[in-house]
Amino acid sequence: MAGCIFDKYLQEFETYLGANRGLSANTLKSYHADVADCLAYLEGQGIADLEEITIDDLRAWMAGRSPSHARSSMARGVVAVRCFFSWAYDHGIIHADPAAALKTPKIPEHLPTVLSEEQAGRLMNREDRDAAAEPDDPKALRDAAILELLYATGIRVAELVGLDIGDVDFSNRTVRVTGKGDKQRVVPFGLPAARAMEAWLERGRTQLLRSRSGGASVGAGNAMFLGMRGGRLDQRMARRVVHDAAREAGVPDIGPHALRHSAATHLLDGGADLREVQEMLGHSSLKTTQRYTHVSIEQLTARYRQAFPRA
Repeated sequence: MAGCIFDKYLQEFETYLGANRGLSANTLKSYHADVADCLAYLEGQGIADLEEITIDDLRAWMAGRSPSHARSSMARGVVAVRCFFSWAYDHGIIHADPAAALKTPKIPEHLPTVLSEEQAGRLMNREDRDAAAEPDDPKALRDAAILELLYATGIRVAELVGLDIGDVDFSNRTVRVTGKGDKQRVVPFGLPAARAMEAWLERGRTQLLRSRSGGASVGAGNAMFLGMRGGRLDQRMARRVVHDAAREAGVPDIGPHALRHSAATHLLDGGADLREVQEMLGHSSLKTTQRYTHVSIEQLTARYRQAFPRA
C-alpha cells in the first residue's frame, strides 16, 4: 500500500512483531497483508488518523472482505488487526483500542483427513516395492525416504524440505526440526525411516549429484532432500511425491499434511500420550492435538459398527 498515510505505523508494527513475537516469516507476511488491507480500506473511507477509527469502521472492513475470503482467512485477518491496534494502544499511539471487542468469525470444526493404518501400510509398502525393483533409482529412493520420514515423524512439509543432513542423528534415530517461529524440536523415527533415509543418502543422493554438472547442483549444500536437478527440494515437489504415491498405491488422495494427521492419529490409537504427540508435532496448544482424539474415536466407532452390525 505505497503512499498510505498509515505506512509509518505499519512499519513500526512489523519491526515490533519481528523483534518480540517470534513469528514465522509466513505469519509476518500474512499479518502485514491483513493490516495493510484494513488500513488501506480505512484511508479509502476518508479516515486520516488512527484515533478516528471505531469498531464500526472495522466491522465494515470485515463485511467488505467476507464475500471473497474464507472464514479461516477472515479469522486470521481479525487476529492481525486486533494485534495491530493493541500494539498501537500499548505504545500510546491511540488512547482507546477500537478492535478490543472485534470478534473473529466462527470457523466450522473440520476433522482432519487421515488414512487408516491398513491404507498407510499400503502406501509405505508400495514405496518399498518400487525402491527394491529399482535399487539405483535416485528418485525412487528419495521418494521412499520422504514418505517414511513424513509418516514416522508427522513433520510438516516445510520442515521436511528445510532439513539438512546434519539434522538427522541415525545413532539415536532422531531428527532436529525447525518449526514455526524458528522453534526447534527433536523428533524420533523408527527403523523403516532410518533404512529408507540411509539408502537415499548412500545411493540415491550421491548418484544424483554425480549425474549433474557443477552448475546444476548449486544450492544443494547439505540439504537432506534434493530435487532431480540437484538443488534443495521445494514444497511443491514434496507434495507431488505424496499425491503420486497415494494414487499409485490405490489409497485416498492425500498430501503431506494428511500424512501428518495420519501419523498423529495412529500414534494415539497405539496408546501414545497426548502431550508426547503434542511435543512431537510441535503444537503450541494441546487443543490442536486433541483434534486427533476425535478422529481416533470416530475410527473406533466405525470399526465397532463393522464388527458388530447389530450395535
